[in-house]
Amino acid sequence: MQVPGGQKLRTLRQNLGYTMRDVEKGSLQISRRLENNEFVIPPSRLFEIETNGVVPSIFRLYTLAVIYRSDYRELLSSYGVDLNNIASDLGSASPKYSHFCRSLGSATEACVPLGLDPRISVFKTANFARVIERWGVVPLEYLSTLAEGRYSYGYIGAEDFTMYPILPPGSFIQIDETKTRVTEGPWRSEFERPIYFVETRDGFVCSWCHIAGQSIFLQSHSLSPVPIRIFRHPQEAEVIGQVVGAAIRFGEWQVLSSEQEQGESAKTA
Repeated sequence: MQVPGGQKLRTLRQNLGYTMRDVEKGSLQISRRLENNEFVIPPSRLFEIETNGVVPSIFRLYTLAVIYRSDYRELLSSYGVDLNNIASDLGSASPKYSHFCRSLGSATEACVPLGLDPRISVFKTANFARVIERWGVVPLEYLSTLAEGRYSYGYIGAEDFTMYPILPPGSFIQIDETKTRVTEGPWRSEFERPIYFVETRDGFVCSWCHIAGQSIFLQSHSLSPVPIRIFRHPQEAEVIGQVVGAAIRFGEWQVLSSEQEQGESAKTA
């Protein structure tokens, strides 16, 4: 059973031997240093927070985290705001434009498979959820040994059909930032041709690329309604890295209408 936020704050204060006046005195010092009275916690307000279920502001919660020597995230979670749930809620909105995905950096824990069915075969297609025998929550610090700093992550916007159907809108992509040099073919198929994540003045684009002289050509898939775009390189378009992995969504996008296609063409002309 989760302890209510106010009750938890009162317990923390009492365990440290603070009076409400002590908390006020500490909050005044914080507010002076930060030059913001929002950090001040008068005893009357602290009483309401501890006893009457009043939710502290983000400023006062910071003050309490400092004075009580507590983790700000932990205090947030006592009010039902768990930053580790961000990954589960990302699907609640579909951004229109492609972008870097930074919100996952707020998580400190991850739910990962701790036990797999020993009968699993890597040679056969399987329902991964059914071969996991046990899940568990571990601190992300434990996974840091598996991380490589060269990778970053992006999201294909709900209106970005540049690489459709290979990378439909709503896809999450892994980007290798060490691979910024655009390579030329030949390739045996479109799946062998490198896809790059490019930053332009208008935002991010995920596409095939071709460099000729001082120009970079952002080439869309042949089935995409998006035309080729040409920029000065690297002044107007910079290659962030090569796409080396993807998590793809199916059935949650809409094909651009003819009016949308015309508007897209006019926008890039």
